[in-house]
Amino acid sequence: MSSISDNQCLKQIAMNFGVGATLGASVGAVYGTVDAFRFKIPGLLKIRHIGKTTVSTGAIFGTFLAAGALLHCGKH
Repeated sequence: MSSISDNQCLKQIAMNFGVGATLGASVGAVYGTVDAFRFKIPGLLKIRHIGKTTVSTGAIFGTFLAAGALLHCGKH
């Protein structure tokens, strides 16, 4: 039976966080770009808005996928 301290479980959590963060960041970049042009954010503030949206969406989605992997660790 796997536990949270098991090395395989930690690898699974880290991998799911990475996949979730990558997927979330790509969706966040697209959404941030559309949002910046829709609200007519001026100049270099567009870059800041897109970056903030990309990082926050990636972190949130990565956290949710890592939490899901954590819940599944005890089921094996």
